[in-house]
Amino acid sequence: MIGRASSIVPDLKGRAPEQVRLVMTVCIAMMLIASPWILPVPEWAARALIAVGLTLGGVAVLILVQARVQGNARAMASALLTSFIEKDATPSFATDDDGVIHACNSAALKRFDSSESETISGTLRAILANPSAVLFRLQSRAKLEGAAREDIVTRRGHMRLSVHEMTTGSFLWRIEDMGERPAGRAADTNPVPMISIGRTGAVLFMNEAARNLIGERVKSTDRLFSSLPVIPNRINTIMTKSGPVDVLVSEQERAQGRSELYFLKSDAQDNASHASFETLPVPLLKIGSEGEVLAVNRMAMRLLGIEKAEGVHLGQLMEGLGRPMNDWLLETIKGLAPHKSEFLRVSRDDREVFVQVTLTRVVEDGETLLMAVLNDATELKTLEAQFVQSQKMQAIGQLAGGVAHDFNNLLTAISGHCDLLLLRHDQGDQDFGDLIQIHENANRAAALVGQLLAFSRKQTLQPEILDVRETLSDLTHLLNRLVGEKVSLTLSHDPVMRSIRADKRQLEQVLMNLVVNARDAMPLGGEIRIETEVVSLETALERDRAVVPPGEWVTIRVNDEGTGISPDKLQKVFEPFYTTKRTGEGTGLGLSTAYGIIKQTGGFIFVDSVLNKGTKFTLFFPVYRSDSSDAEVAPEPVAKAKVTAQHGEGVVLLVEDEAPVRAFASRALRMRGYTVLEAESAEEALHTLEDPNLSVDVFVTDVIMPGMDGPSWVREALKDRPGTKVVFVSGYSEGAFGDSGPDVPNSVFLAKPFSLSQLTETVQLQLQ
Repeated sequence: MIGRASSIVPDLKGRAPEQVRLVMTVCIAMMLIASPWILPVPEWAARALIAVGLTLGGVAVLILVQARVQGNARAMASALLTSFIEKDATPSFATDDDGVIHACNSAALKRFDSSESETISGTLRAILANPSAVLFRLQSRAKLEGAAREDIVTRRGHMRLSVHEMTTGSFLWRIEDMGERPAGRAADTNPVPMISIGRTGAVLFMNEAARNLIGERVKSTDRLFSSLPVIPNRINTIMTKSGPVDVLVSEQERAQGRSELYFLKSDAQDNASHASFETLPVPLLKIGSEGEVLAVNRMAMRLLGIEKAEGVHLGQLMEGLGRPMNDWLLETIKGLAPHKSEFLRVSRDDREVFVQVTLTRVVEDGETLLMAVLNDATELKTLEAQFVQSQKMQAIGQLAGGVAHDFNNLLTAISGHCDLLLLRHDQGDQDFGDLIQIHENANRAAALVGQLLAFSRKQTLQPEILDVRETLSDLTHLLNRLVGEKVSLTLSHDPVMRSIRADKRQLEQVLMNLVVNARDAMPLGGEIRIETEVVSLETALERDRAVVPPGEWVTIRVNDEGTGISPDKLQKVFEPFYTTKRTGEGTGLGLSTAYGIIKQTGGFIFVDSVLNKGTKFTLFFPVYRSDSSDAEVAPEPVAKAKVTAQHGEGVVLLVEDEAPVRAFASRALRMRGYTVLEAESAEEALHTLEDPNLSVDVFVTDVIMPGMDGPSWVREALKDRPGTKVVFVSGYSEGAFGDSGPDVPNSVFLAKPFSLSQLTETVQLQLQ
């Protein structure tokens, strides 16, 4: 029971160790002094023991004096603390680590006179439903920081609970009443009906306007609203003493899980006259029957980016309804349209802003008007646009990958059979030139398909260690021819350059695309500057919804002095088929292809542009770091690449579902001396391998096939034929295996379209 003590007393437990040390020191001193008379010791030893004993006695006296001084100081401090807290108007408790109350002041006795609990948790249960969690949280923080406090909202009002850890290991708790609401006086003068609610729906505060509207004091939202949950910015029905009333509800979130609800009567004649329209904390527009704006409050002007809107038609302030604005307004005035919100784009030039508009009928001087409640929906619409864009890009990427796969199969058959025909014709033959044309155009078609795969990030890269300066130096002659005579090309390199790992051919394509775009942006001529630099990022670089990790990066910047790109178009430049050029001047695949190549390489690309001043593209590539494993593995493919195809011996199992591709590959391998077994599916290949007397040296198989795919049937076959070499072919890229690769030993990958020599060389290398 807390009434046992009316004052806070000091804790004397800290004196016990001092008393023990003093007693032990005195006992040892007396034993040393008395030992010469008890024990037979020499005279010099007796003198030494007596001297040590006297020294310890002096130390004991010093300890006693120090203990008395510290005790007096502690008693003085405790007396001052006790006197201060005893007279404090705030209820205070002193507890131990387990929460047991040792003492309390007069204010605590007066506030909790009916409590019979001996713990702080039981005492506070009268005002808190679950005080144990709050007390444990605060006490844990006090042990770490020395003190802690928390503001708590209860049905009785606001309360501040604070705790201080004392030097003796006890805890001092203080309970301060903060009133029902800190800003209650200001809120009570607000002419707009307002209530404050807690997390559980308890009504914590009602201003005078809300009490007049409802007619009584309510304690919870389930008593006030006819249906829950409350829908902000919509018409909700509240139950008042005079009956149900439809109100427009606006919600403002506050700290500690609280929120404030503002009510605006939807059919009241004094809707605007009794409310301070200008100072309402909700963006509002009053609209006439013809769509003209009659009044606008401050928050609405700030949201719309205007200083005055009276007399302006609503359609001039916002757009994007999808139908005439007057039809929507007229239907709402006549009561034909439901209370449905519309998302519109604000007509402002500085930035893109979207608003959610909810219209409500009001009657003023016998005329039916509309009250528009605005809610900033920019972030919501931005996220929606990003989601739609990602879905669109994913769909286009899947379409591009599928189309590229089918085209690669066709191009493999066309170029392959063309290679077979070229073997039977020499340069003097009249058909030789036609075959060369077919072969070259097939290669051009393959390059175009490569652009689609680059955009969808499914192309097969052949990365190598590159010095950016050497790559640009080799490309300078071609770039100078591309820019023409009106445009000058300037290169500037970092004197300390680091290597990168990328596909040289693809990197050259990216740079050519950027230079051509820069040239087209300067029809009257100008300068294109290409700058390289090694950048070290100590922290992550966040930009354009991308995060560049910290570390060393090689940057390539392509700057021009062209017309620039407007801010509304800048976000779309990497989208496929988007172009600002006229019809026939560009396909819109250049920058999207560059984006796909750089992302697949592990890099980043950013764009900055100012109208009529120029554009800058910045490319980030990770610095290549070699290690011992790379140094050992790297020379091996170089040595193998020098091997030329020869007439070979061996048995090849060819598995391909496309008949034209299978026919070409089979003829090509047989011409090189291999025995070829054909299968059009994985199941047929496994059936062929059931013959135990059949010896197969190499599996050549497509990756994606109807039924069982290539890696799956190969793993099954290798159980009985371990050590068999494998060549995977696909119209997709190595990405068809997934991120982890095919996970098949002794296997290589050959991308379609492949030529006759590429196929035979790959098989020959596997047999070595």
